[in-house]
Amino acid sequence: MLGGYRIEGRRAAEIAASVERAVGSGELEPGQLLPPMRELAVELGVNPNTVAAAYRILRERGVIETAGRRGSRVRPKPATTGRESIRVDVPEGVRDAASGNPDPGLLPPLAKAFAAAAEHNDREPVMYGDAAVEPELVHRARAAFDADGVPDGPIGVASGSLDVIERVLAAHLKPGDTVAVEDPGWGSLLDLVPAVGLRTAPVGVDDEGPLPDDVRRALEAGARALIVTDRAQNPTGAVVSAARARAIRSVLKDHPDVLLIEDDHGHGIVDLPLHALAGVTRHWAFVRSAAKAYGPDLRLAVFTGDTVTVDRVRGRQRLGPGWISRIGQRALVRLWVDGAVDPKAVAAAYAERRDALIAALAERGIAAHGRSGLNVWVPVPDETGAVARLLHAGWAVAPGARFRMSAPPGIRITIATLAADEVGLLAEAVATAVGPAPARGYV
Repeated sequence: MLGGYRIEGRRAAEIAASVERAVGSGELEPGQLLPPMRELAVELGVNPNTVAAAYRILRERGVIETAGRRGSRVRPKPATTGRESIRVDVPEGVRDAASGNPDPGLLPPLAKAFAAAAEHNDREPVMYGDAAVEPELVHRARAAFDADGVPDGPIGVASGSLDVIERVLAAHLKPGDTVAVEDPGWGSLLDLVPAVGLRTAPVGVDDEGPLPDDVRRALEAGARALIVTDRAQNPTGAVVSAARARAIRSVLKDHPDVLLIEDDHGHGIVDLPLHALAGVTRHWAFVRSAAKAYGPDLRLAVFTGDTVTVDRVRGRQRLGPGWISRIGQRALVRLWVDGAVDPKAVAAAYAERRDALIAALAERGIAAHGRSGLNVWVPVPDETGAVARLLHAGWAVAPGARFRMSAPPGIRITIATLAADEVGLLAEAVATAVGPAPARGYV
């Protein structure tokens, strides 16, 4: 059953550690069936309750999953295997269209904003016990949320969208609960959910966002949470339309106890309107990161939600990092006040690059997606072959496997720095890579 590997230990923690070590080293492979608890207890000479406790630890850590009488198996994609390892190293001389980074030329200079924030701190140092959130940031963030139709709620600040999402999930869910996630979707999120001991239920996506029927099926099957990207969905560029928002809200009305998390991934770089879903379920959170518009290294996201959710997240923050630097918060406020980023101009720049590539691909018979954001998603019949052929042609793109679970194969192309004179070259390379491999004769 376990090949040549022998599980060891006398205590639950030791048994769990033995299994996890084997998963990490590859001695136990994804999908491998573990011994029944009573059988392993006899083999180790311990109480069955000890093995049950070990298996519970492993489930909570996202290493195994249990399906009733079918037993416990190593997770198909265990938490120890990150999607970041599914990537293409960009050799010298190869054009990087894989990273997902914004265009540095469209990011604002930060020196003056941080200098002003530091001078403010020199005059009024932030000390232990002071407010965790900059008052002016609360005022301006709340006004922006109000303008976009996001329901009223307290404001919090965290270190990026994933930080918010992880804390909100921990505030409401327990290990083993299921989270409905977009497929294809953000690779880091698809890693995060199992890493914190939760299960994923894939929800299909088209250009208008998550498919309502898929959302309904996931929630009816018992998913306790739903995570939706409102704009600039990674990797497809989807934007939740008004009609799609109404349809999903209609589904959520039948499941008021589901936790809803919305990530406005395109805030500051998308000029298409926001159609928020929040306000239907009892517990919800809505997050906006500064990463794409102001720079990934700011590590700052603003969020709101229902009072219980935000209070739980803030309480847990107080026991850990305490707060996100008020200097960083003040710098972001200064960037807002100074109008350091023109969202319409940035959105137009990215749209011009996306639209040009999508049109060039269409001329060559290749369908692609990208309504907003930094990326274009191209369905392909042979993902591995397409990535390899493009790399050989001088273009590095991201393998779709990083972003999908049951969705069909694809590749993600980051257009953030794509120059006008590169569009045709890239489109031609993609068309060649996606087509059948040239026939070869042998003598």
